[in-house]
Amino acid sequence: MTTAKLLLLVLFCYVTRAAVADLPGAWELLIPDAGIASMHTAVTRFNTVVLLDRTHIGPSRKLLPGNLCQVNPADPPTKDCTAHSVLLDLQTNTIRPLSIVTDTWCSSGQFLPDGSLIQTGGDMDGFKKIRKFTPCEPGSLCDWEELQETELYQGRWYATNQILPDGSIIIIGGKSSNTVEFYPPKTEIGAANFPFLIEVRDNQMDNLYPYVHLLPNGELFIFANNKAISYDYNSNSVTKNYPILEGGPRNYPSAGSSAMLALIGDYSSATVVICGGAEYGAYLQKKTDSPARGSCGRIEATRPDPVWEMEDMPFGRIMGDMVILPTGDVLIVNGAQAGTQGFELASEPCLYPVLYRPDQPVGLRFMTLNPGSVPRMYHSTANLLPDGRVLIAGSNPHFFYNFNSEFPTELRIEAFSPEYLAADKANIRPTLVELPERIGYGEVFEAVMAVELPVVGIVEVNLASAPFATHSFSQGQRLVKLLVETPAAVDGGGRYSIKCTAPPSGKVAPPGYYMMFAVNLGVPSVAKWVQLVA
Repeated sequence: MTTAKLLLLVLFCYVTRAAVADLPGAWELLIPDAGIASMHTAVTRFNTVVLLDRTHIGPSRKLLPGNLCQVNPADPPTKDCTAHSVLLDLQTNTIRPLSIVTDTWCSSGQFLPDGSLIQTGGDMDGFKKIRKFTPCEPGSLCDWEELQETELYQGRWYATNQILPDGSIIIIGGKSSNTVEFYPPKTEIGAANFPFLIEVRDNQMDNLYPYVHLLPNGELFIFANNKAISYDYNSNSVTKNYPILEGGPRNYPSAGSSAMLALIGDYSSATVVICGGAEYGAYLQKKTDSPARGSCGRIEATRPDPVWEMEDMPFGRIMGDMVILPTGDVLIVNGAQAGTQGFELASEPCLYPVLYRPDQPVGLRFMTLNPGSVPRMYHSTANLLPDGRVLIAGSNPHFFYNFNSEFPTELRIEAFSPEYLAADKANIRPTLVELPERIGYGEVFEAVMAVELPVVGIVEVNLASAPFATHSFSQGQRLVKLLVETPAAVDGGGRYSIKCTAPPSGKVAPPGYYMMFAVNLGVPSVAKWVQLVA
């Protein structure tokens, strides 16, 4: 190499590093070895995080306590003395092993109004199982419970759960399960036929893990493959067929992602975004180098004549995770730029997160953020934390744990801090000082916050759910911006009182525990957990 070429290479590397360093956001390693690769992740109201893998994967790297061993029902002589679920304490960044019995591979979940996590289905002995985790204060010994007297009416593998306005859960679809059912079970219904899933099924099963969003009119927006409907679950009927989303399949195994944007104003409108995915046929043909799609569709689902508005991300992406931030912006993170979902079927990890800013015009909505260094592909997750960071976990693109491949099984847990947590914004970051622990629908209540610099204009007060994240979709994810009045200064010392109005009904925000954030000039507080009750 000539001296001139060497100098050009050095200059290029320097400029590239400088450009990356200037991109917004920061990465932090929380846990160097969690013992398991999290396929499913959920944040509890006690600021702990449930991480869950499948059970029939062979030994993990986290031992169960007290020499406790599970007998593998698929191979009775074999005992497994390692954990396949753990609990992360966010205050201490410590891991406690949990005991899970039946297989949770590609299962689904959702929080109930009392804060307990219901987890449904899976493979093999877990196909029809229902499990419950009732979270507890850090230091206590809560654990998984297998419900013995209640099973699913139909086995569920790759299904989606969504909490409903009355606090019950609907469980939709799954491999060879073209039905819906409810928890608690509705004995008069059992498993109701749902023909839509048959209509959208293709020869590579692109109707799995359907994207389900509860609309503020009480109906469900359900998207599978490349089609969507509005569904009245009370009458088991389709009330609207949406236009086809061009660009090929978007659900498992073609692995795009979806989010419903923040509900605002009078809550009469809801907009859904669906981004990324694999080329059709990549899964069937096992094409690891097939370029991922970079297109996004956006639709106002509550309009009488909705149409898809198309735009492109900076990167093609499969297996990305969409996390609604407290501001209403959406973080798109994890995934790959080629291949498809499945074991060892993807390549070119996409290390760059992207911020989607819904209020900007087409062409200006995407911002590329500071890249991570850890490939997060098949079976990775992303969850909003109460302090405004995003927890990043998992990635196991292999049938068993494999630490000696190009993309090894990933046991590290990281946190990504959006730009609003930068040090130069600390003086406008609010602190929630006083807040009711419980609020009722339509209730007017007071939130008191403190902030260093004087407040100018409106401070948002926003409710964020705690979803169940798995397979590039966060089941039950939603953000509701409350109606608020202009903050009023109280007692000096940078304290302000904000009069807020709770959501009007369970259609806008189902009952349960939410993270409540105050957002000042785009900078969120640390959230406090509140329970929304009927």
